[in-house]
Amino acid sequence: MNSSRRRFLQNAGIATTVALTPSGSALFAQEGAAEKSLPAPIAKLKSRRAEAKSITIEERQQRLERARQLMTENKMDAIMMIGGTSLVYFTGIRWWLSERLFAMIVPAKGTPFYVSPAFEEDRAREQIVMGMGDAKADVRIWQEDESPYRLIADGLKERGMVGGKIGVEETVHYVFSSGVQDAVFALNLLDTKKTSSSIPSARFVSATPITAGCRMIKSDHELQLMTLANQVTLTAYEAAYLSMKEGMTQHDFAEMVSAAHAKQGFQGGAGVQVAENSALPHGSAKPQVIREGTILLMDGGCTVEGYDSDISRTVVLGKPTDKMKRVFDIVHRAQAAALAAAKPGVQCHAVDAAARKVIEDAGYGPDYKHFGHRVGHGIGMDGHEWPYLVRGNTLPLAPRMCFSDEPGVYIRGEFGVRLEDDMHITENGAELFTPQSPSLESPFGKA
Repeated sequence: MNSSRRRFLQNAGIATTVALTPSGSALFAQEGAAEKSLPAPIAKLKSRRAEAKSITIEERQQRLERARQLMTENKMDAIMMIGGTSLVYFTGIRWWLSERLFAMIVPAKGTPFYVSPAFEEDRAREQIVMGMGDAKADVRIWQEDESPYRLIADGLKERGMVGGKIGVEETVHYVFSSGVQDAVFALNLLDTKKTSSSIPSARFVSATPITAGCRMIKSDHELQLMTLANQVTLTAYEAAYLSMKEGMTQHDFAEMVSAAHAKQGFQGGAGVQVAENSALPHGSAKPQVIREGTILLMDGGCTVEGYDSDISRTVVLGKPTDKMKRVFDIVHRAQAAALAAAKPGVQCHAVDAAARKVIEDAGYGPDYKHFGHRVGHGIGMDGHEWPYLVRGNTLPLAPRMCFSDEPGVYIRGEFGVRLEDDMHITENGAELFTPQSPSLESPFGKA
């Protein structure tokens, strides 16, 4: 589950719980009483916050050097980024997105420059110093009645790039990228005094080979943060499962998952689907009540120093049916098959194919009929990021890539089973950050 959808479901869950639950009967109705009302398996959890070590300025500088290498290899002169996880990855700067442009331009050679609204200059410089240690950064400011695009065009001109190849990070709004293109064209037109058909101008292309090329290969530090994030989420799930009671709503359960994350020192949560709603991979918002013998599917995670976990567990309150156990076993074998197929040099689509074959051979095909989504997505600072384990993706796997491994079987009108753990590619194969769920009777490995 990606982080934006996770936040939406958590917020929606809280709002719906308040709307559907009689006054005073919500699981954690009052903030002051929340700690006392926590179920014992959650209340006993300890904070692991001290284990999370922040990314350093030196690490970010190394990332920028790697980006410059990739720019040279891809014959790219510069890349443009706005607020988002790529900007955080390279600089530590956290900038919300609005109609006002804040941008960073990273040239293949030379120092970056920034364009900021004038009234935000102090905040921009503060974050640049905190994230990059650069007290003399080139920050170009624009007033409310001025064009930020011309500032970028001027900066490219000073570096001899107005006829070059400029990469645009994939989340940059079209209005921003087109504004810069127009400003570069107008600058060239003004300078050359030629007809528009003969003006050399910059080529604007995707910066994904640079940004994803850096981000999809994790460092030891990143793997440590992701390991912690996954461990925290799995512990939170188990504590919520041990606290589950008949009559709870899906929102009650989700609140327990969030509380169990908070007890460990991190913000996290899960979307929760019960009974036939578990057959909808991203669920339903309608009211759901946990009953004896019904399946519950949880899907979510947490963030540790900017790095995400994404885990799904399927559990049952009480005794599962034989059909539930059979389907669980199929999904378990499919997840194991994907893990076994994931090795350096293997193309991404082969991992999806390995899991899909298990499910089809078990009678839940053909193709996407009961397993309607890819087997996995890249994960790191975004819950979903490059690359993707999906049919048609011929990118070879490489050590230190990280993915979700999440096959599922969804039987509309009955139930669904999904098992999801995150994995990282090693020199010889792949390893899960968290152990597979053994069975419906013992979903967390304990009798």
